[in-house]
Amino acid sequence: QVQLVESGGGLVQAGGSLRLSCAASGRTFTRYLMGWFRQASGKEREFVAGINKSGSGTIYTDAVKGRFTISRDNSKNTVYLQMNSLKPQDTAVYYCAADSAPLFVAATRSQEYDDWGQGTQVTVSS
Repeated sequence: QVQLVESGGGLVQAGGSLRLSCAASGRTFTRYLMGWFRQASGKEREFVAGINKSGSGTIYTDAVKGRFTISRDNSKNTVYLQMNSLKPQDTAVYYCAADSAPLFVAATRSQEYDDWGQGTQVTVSS
């Protein structure tokens, strides 16, 4: 099991930027594929971005392609989500998640992830 703590959320105007961080502890970070998910009020949790164990491969949902960038620093046991050109529809609680599966590509289904952080609120005003 790995413990995950997100930070970096907040209130930002449309067109602005935020960088979310997710610090991991407990087990070897490089064992895990990492993902970011979000859940808007009244909606189901949805996949945002994923990154493989080395950081060489990333995947994004179409809604954030070209605006968000996922990265990881294995020396700091941290995964990041850089969010640019934010829109009001990006407003949600953002969660990071860890998947220990022996795969090379991050999963997009939440059911594949073993451990979750507590979430951080991102609010984008129009």
